[in-house]
Amino acid sequence: MDKFLKLIEQILLAQSDANIAFDDLCGLLDRLGFEKRIRGSHHIFRKAGIEERINLQRDGSKAKRYQVKQVRNLLIKYKLTELP
Repeated sequence: MDKFLKLIEQILLAQSDANIAFDDLCGLLDRLGFEKRIRGSHHIFRKAGIEERINLQRDGSKAKRYQVKQVRNLLIKYKLTELP
């Protein structure tokens, strides 16, 4: 199974939001076609056709729990659970 498919599954299960690696989450959004802009410690992702912007920050090597939840809500709302 593809690394990013496993990550999508892990995010959708919502059982380990605190254990999602920051770099993996950024890589997933890149793979889903989001444009990334970095301003200081903020990694801002946006995509045409998607109203919300995702702003990620590191918490050590992990993504912040509430930001993983935001990505989950985005995956569900826009049905982004399949990789290109």
